[in-house]
Amino acid sequence: MERELIEDYGIIGDLHTVALISKRGSIDWLCLPRFDSNACLARLIGSDENGFWRITPKEPVIKYERRYLPRTLILETTFTTASGKVKVIDFMPPRNSHPSIYRLVEGIDGVVDMTMELIVRFDYGTTVPWVRHMEGGLSMVSGSGGLAISSNVALESEDFKTIANFQAIPGETQTFSAIYHDSITKPPAPHEARESFEHAFSFWQNYMNGCKPIFGEYQEVVERSIITLKALTYQPTGAIVASPTTSLPEQIGGIRNWDYRYCWLRDATFTLYALMIDGFEREALKWREWLLRAAAGDPTQLQIMYGIGGERLIPEFTIPWLSGYRDSAPVRIGNAASNQFQLDVYGELMDAFYQFRRSGIKYSEESWHLQLVIVDFVAKNWDKPDEGIWEIRGPRRHFTYSKVMAWVVFDRAIKLVERYGMAGKDQEWRAIRDDIHKSIMANGYNEELGYFVQDYESTNLDASLLLLPLVGFIDAADPKMVRTAQAIDERLSINNVVKRYETGESGEDGLPGDEGVFLACSFWLVDNMVLAGKTKEAKIRFDKLLQLGNELGLFSEEYDPNNLSMLGNFPQALTHVALINTARNVTQELSPAKHRTSS
Repeated sequence: MERELIEDYGIIGDLHTVALISKRGSIDWLCLPRFDSNACLARLIGSDENGFWRITPKEPVIKYERRYLPRTLILETTFTTASGKVKVIDFMPPRNSHPSIYRLVEGIDGVVDMTMELIVRFDYGTTVPWVRHMEGGLSMVSGSGGLAISSNVALESEDFKTIANFQAIPGETQTFSAIYHDSITKPPAPHEARESFEHAFSFWQNYMNGCKPIFGEYQEVVERSIITLKALTYQPTGAIVASPTTSLPEQIGGIRNWDYRYCWLRDATFTLYALMIDGFEREALKWREWLLRAAAGDPTQLQIMYGIGGERLIPEFTIPWLSGYRDSAPVRIGNAASNQFQLDVYGELMDAFYQFRRSGIKYSEESWHLQLVIVDFVAKNWDKPDEGIWEIRGPRRHFTYSKVMAWVVFDRAIKLVERYGMAGKDQEWRAIRDDIHKSIMANGYNEELGYFVQDYESTNLDASLLLLPLVGFIDAADPKMVRTAQAIDERLSINNVVKRYETGESGEDGLPGDEGVFLACSFWLVDNMVLAGKTKEAKIRFDKLLQLGNELGLFSEEYDPNNLSMLGNFPQALTHVALINTARNVTQELSPAKHRTSS
């Protein structure tokens, strides 16, 4: 079978994990019971033998159509063949107990011969389960977990594969379900499919009723991004994963393949700001409690990322039996960047805490204690080099953006004292803030070139510098920032989308090869245009960026402007956050950029 592209996938989820489903009706990635659990369907980064679950017409498909039911995470795929038309409805009910997937097949027109194929391989596509018949279906068990597969269609086993052949007829519905359970417990019986459907539909509709409207043309794309961010939230703890996938490459055939199924503090704070602006303060409060638990003990040991339960140990290793997406190896599990020193994270945290107060979220004594520890730590370490926002796997440097976010730490701490009466050393903090500002202007701004540079020792550009006006360090209309944005657009943009930084000899990052353009950076450039008063130009650029998502409104981490295809892990929380903020900035409705810089 022809291999799918990243943009060929949609997602369904239950606020604990997600499944990736291709336009051809194949679930090719599923980790159970959590985002970071071992995959039991891993065809996405391997082959058919590593696990998939496909429901599709037997005859050639003339046309594929997909959509989400409005304001939900229920995916509907319609297949048109010479014999007729059929739709498959996929969803995961927000979890009450066991994680479950339901797949409903409904005939629309004519009689279409259908086939269902299922290969379950636990442990990232390696372990063949023990399969037994049970009432209404099959039990598949391996190690600590198992799947109960049920259907109103007869299921057969053939060559370590489960198959079913049936017809889609108008007025009839065939149902398939998979329910995960501990291997030592009895396989649970599936709930009635329509009841589960109504539960999932009502949940998403009720959740989206809390979304503040955009009075313009971008309401639908913003709502889809908000639903996507909610789908990437681990409900028990409030943690938000950067992406539900691992090792989707930043360059086809390259080694820049990372595991993003964890909670980056930076990404989470970006996400929470977007959610707070859109009216979802409960998520922000739950995340704050997660952070306090994760940082418990000695907050000076704060990591840049954690597991979704707050786990600190995220060792990185490779699994050789998976070939990688389009042969892009290695496939990595875990992420060694968890041990890096990234100074900017502390600024993101302090800004998030400050925005909590501005939004009226209840004050927490424990939260202020953590902030004081952060301020004290940065006071002692702001002048040290770090790995930076992009997690450079090379020597540490004095990154300009990192220093700016150290400035943000003290700027927000001072404002919390001034505006909310918090007890702190505001005079001492003022002096440090001034010292950091002087350091940045002396070393991070190149007078000869006329723009801010990536780090103190180079003349390279870096798209993270587009965030300087967004955090209030400098006005977007300041000539220094205008020239920086123009230089980034000229040297890092390819067809209106922006690379993170210069790779290769001119921008050594410790890794071979290249990467695609980074979609979040592309939205940040539009934000700069808005703040600089170029609203018409900003809207034109924004509308072009929206075309880079798939027809479901989902966006990946990166994009290949030469081959016009997605790259990197998918869907990417940071991209959707940037999209939400830019949509509001362009329409001037609850503009996050103006709100944040008005602090």
